[in-house]
Amino acid sequence: MQIQLCGETNRKVEIVEKGLAIKMKGEALRFILVGIVNTLHYYLWYLLFSEVVGFQYLIGHWMAFCISMVGSFYLNTYFTYRTKPSWKKFFQFPITYVVNIAISTGALYALREWVQLDNRVAPLIATGIAIPFTFVISRRVLKGGV
Repeated sequence: MQIQLCGETNRKVEIVEKGLAIKMKGEALRFILVGIVNTLHYYLWYLLFSEVVGFQYLIGHWMAFCISMVGSFYLNTYFTYRTKPSWKKFFQFPITYVVNIAISTGALYALREWVQLDNRVAPLIATGIAIPFTFVISRRVLKGGV
């Protein structure tokens, strides 16, 4: 069954849809900026663990990932989605990283082992591959499924 909206109601729906689209674009842009900062944060820890300390690259990846996740939570909560942090959100936020760590770890392994990409380049590409998935899931966790 199709419902016909009168012109005035239809116009209000269009305005709301455009407002949501603009808001999503702003959030996406802020998410990318936070992602750049967080990727740099992760990457410095990764290099420290894998290049300086000498841990195997996947161990360094996981350690750097866990450390940078805490910073990412606060940056995304305050800056990207402009919400307040809570313990509930803090403990739900790793859900976003389950997907991220699975995708980025798989990509890192493939890039290192199969493509033979350099240890300093592969994690950056692997992180980029996971970004769209992380945006969608983190938005749901931090904004409540909007």
